[in-house]
Amino acid sequence: MRLEFGAVVFLIAVALAAPAHEVATYTIEEAVALAQAQNPEIAIARKKVQAARGGFVEARSGFLPSVASTGFYDKRQQQTETRLRDEDYNAILRVEQNLYTGGAVTSQVAIARLNIEKQGYEFQEVADRVTMDVRIAFNELLLNRAKIRVRENSVRVLEEELKSQQERLQAGLVGALNVQRAEVALANEQPELINAQTQLKNSYLRLAELFGTDLRPGAEGTPFEITGELQYHSNHPDLNECLARADANRSVIKSRRKDLEIEDQQYILDRSESRPHVRAFSGYEVYSERDPDVGPEFNYGGVVGIEATWNIFDGFATKGRMQATRARREAAVQALAAARRAVASEVRSAFFDLEQADRVLETETENVQTADQTLESAKANFGAGLGTQLDILQAASDVTRTRTTRLSAVYLHNVAIARLARACASSAEALDFGANIKNAKNENRNAVQASDVARPPAKLSQQ
Repeated sequence: MRLEFGAVVFLIAVALAAPAHEVATYTIEEAVALAQAQNPEIAIARKKVQAARGGFVEARSGFLPSVASTGFYDKRQQQTETRLRDEDYNAILRVEQNLYTGGAVTSQVAIARLNIEKQGYEFQEVADRVTMDVRIAFNELLLNRAKIRVRENSVRVLEEELKSQQERLQAGLVGALNVQRAEVALANEQPELINAQTQLKNSYLRLAELFGTDLRPGAEGTPFEITGELQYHSNHPDLNECLARADANRSVIKSRRKDLEIEDQQYILDRSESRPHVRAFSGYEVYSERDPDVGPEFNYGGVVGIEATWNIFDGFATKGRMQATRARREAAVQALAAARRAVASEVRSAFFDLEQADRVLETETENVQTADQTLESAKANFGAGLGTQLDILQAASDVTRTRTTRLSAVYLHNVAIARLARACASSAEALDFGANIKNAKNENRNAVQASDVARPPAKLSQQ
């Protein structure tokens, strides 16, 4: 009993001393891998691939023999006087094999194979889209987290300005108007911080949805954490190369091509209904003979034969099916052309967004330094009596806006890369076709951008 009590006490002590459940932390690549494993849309697409494989097994059965048994038994309760027996039964075990189906089985197997390939492309398309969504959501979370730091620094600077003006008011150096201006500026900035905090929470929710993670009701804090900072990596793809890769590799285009091949095989399957179907069968039969004059009641023996069917006229049903299949094929041709146009549009749109983000980023990177210097100059001028408080507040607002714009430009650059990679069915690294040429000219500038482009200083006024 002492040993048992001691063990219980030890387990309780270990449980109390154990650290709380640690929150999982993911890098962007780990986030993508988690979504690939748990995302519900990917799971649904994967099940559709399995269903298509089951359809192939079903279609292939037409090439294999089938074994079937049938039988019946009946006994009449009353019947008029007759020499026939009042019982009748029959049991047959038969093996059947298709000899000729007019191409029906062959086309069914071909359609099943094409469906497997099509569902595989559909699965890849969903997986690529989810990967893009995860990368975008991940960068959005990094953006909102960085924006919070910028807004917090801005609020801290404005609080310091308000405190400074209050001290000057008490010393009789400024009027109450300066304090009121500082209070208004601070009050205008605080909602921006609250909005950034809310956007960060929404980013966690979006990423959790992509992970397929259920959030517990009333749970406080985030269900996971992410690592890294919002960073810029120079990438210079070529538009023509991107368009060529997208047309050759994009899964949605390959899927539309399979639709064309499926309709071609479906036309053969429809046409087979107008041709004869021949089957061979062999089996064993047990049956009764109701007429005593014919023979004994119990009879048995093997059976073998050939069965043929041919629909001479089916009311134009086959013709209608073939007409519908031809129309679907023509629609599939249009769908393929539309998919190619849509993919090309996605590539161009992402490419243009990438160019825009790079231009904005280049401008704002230089502008941030200018805004920092302007804020320092405004403070110095105000201390020397050469400026006004409005100059300081405006300069502080400009610093916040330029840093936020630069962060947004980095985010838009990363989003454009993710969209372009998905549109081309390639990795982001594989898209950097022109990097060797352009990076040779801008190596030093890009190195500075990549190291500090998303890291706000400790204070907005720090250079």
